[in-house]
Amino acid sequence: MSTNQEKCIDLQQRKAVAMAGGGEKAIAKQKESGKLTARERIDSILDAGSFQELDLFIKHSARDFGMEKKDLAGDGVVAGIGTVNGRPICIYAQDFTVTGGSLGYMHAMKICKVMDHAVQMQMPLIGINDSGGARIQEGVRALAGYGEIFYRNTQASGVIPQISVILGPCAGGAVYSPALTDFVFVVDQVSKMFITGPEVIKSVLGEEISQEDLGGARTHAEITGNAHFFAESEKECFAQIKELLSYIPRNNSEKAEAHAPKAPQKTYDIEHIVPDNVRKPYDVRHIIRTISDDSQFLEVQEMFAPNIVVGFGRMDGQTVGFVANQPLRMAGVLDVDSSDKCARFIRYCDAFNIPLVTFVDLPGYLPGIDQEHAGVIRHGAKILYAYSEATVPKITVILRKAYGGGYIAMCSNHLHADFVYAWPTAEIAVMGAAGAANIVFRKEIKESENPEETRKEKVAEYSEKFANPYVAASYGYVDAVIEPKETRDAVINALKVSQNKKVATPCKKHGLPPF
Repeated sequence: MSTNQEKCIDLQQRKAVAMAGGGEKAIAKQKESGKLTARERIDSILDAGSFQELDLFIKHSARDFGMEKKDLAGDGVVAGIGTVNGRPICIYAQDFTVTGGSLGYMHAMKICKVMDHAVQMQMPLIGINDSGGARIQEGVRALAGYGEIFYRNTQASGVIPQISVILGPCAGGAVYSPALTDFVFVVDQVSKMFITGPEVIKSVLGEEISQEDLGGARTHAEITGNAHFFAESEKECFAQIKELLSYIPRNNSEKAEAHAPKAPQKTYDIEHIVPDNVRKPYDVRHIIRTISDDSQFLEVQEMFAPNIVVGFGRMDGQTVGFVANQPLRMAGVLDVDSSDKCARFIRYCDAFNIPLVTFVDLPGYLPGIDQEHAGVIRHGAKILYAYSEATVPKITVILRKAYGGGYIAMCSNHLHADFVYAWPTAEIAVMGAAGAANIVFRKEIKESENPEETRKEKVAEYSEKFANPYVAASYGYVDAVIEPKETRDAVINALKVSQNKKVATPCKKHGLPPF
């Protein structure tokens, strides 16, 4: 056997040891908990045979508490590059079978290297989190590692898509990296995210609380809004990731990949979705599906703040971001959570050259002491800021109610929407006709011999004068009043016209959003 052959055999043996993770017992325990291994997860996301691993032989740098005697395979994280549907991706996955996936300094440097590759090579980054947190044996070195990751998350923000996948515990400081990324995926009964664990809460506050209630997948999908996609299984989660990647570009200097245009499915009839009775709700997602290619719509944060709907679809083969008030929930009103959800999605689309299509049907911002104390002014201003700041094509369709500040906030002409269309059913006014008539004609109604009849007459009078799209159209605030069946063609034409849109913005370091 030649020396070269011996060295190749030695390499193969070293690779086998390094790829073995925490060993057979640790891997079996991982499987028993219903979780895939780090390498299986990477293989499930990437195209078969495309993964090229980096830093397989990295060694940890801990030298205290007996750590110098331990040889941690790959220092508890698998990292490299590959492809998803032929498109290059950078990816890393923490390996819970190796010291619980704990993060030490070299573990962090391995992640940082693949993050740097992603930015330099202008490709998306996927991070799979499954870790018990900072490696306490390394002390401040572990904290330094987190800091380096957070800094890179921030620098990469708006440059490349960053996707976090929570497939196990993600505790303490570790939660801030996913929070800094664009999209967070969670799996029911698998994902756990919290700053302070149940044990600490019990010892400090004396409260018993389960990990699932404290920071499980449903908690973050429904209550906190920290998660953008919720799945029942890891397999479903990986399919969601691939679907998302098909809608978004590789980086901020490109547009999303175009697909062959497809007509909407005939399942949905746009003429009969919105009820004649303005008080009756309907599902605005049906409106989106009547105009999107093949009626496809990938909703983002579906379970959080459902009074507003955001997500991706295609129009004439091109990716667009849909934003729509949801009359099924709270009449589509804007509140603290829906404002945050909406503004963040708008800013993502703007950062990655994705045009925005907005459907409007809302009575305004949610009134009440709870909302005022929760900061609805500050949070509500985020939508105004996001739409005003956005330079991508912005097309708005007013379906029904557009009252007060809500009318302005939902990408009105006054926030420099490129095209504003309204259906004949649109009502654009400071408030609803009934409330407005009670204020404007209060004296006439009070002094009338038949106040109730007079009130009805005044409501009708106000409606005729203001609660319709034609007054706004007469001032140029609505570019065209269209029939519902004309919506898809109108939006597609507007997108085509504005595809090379250029906006001159003031020279400044950055603005100050109402965070």
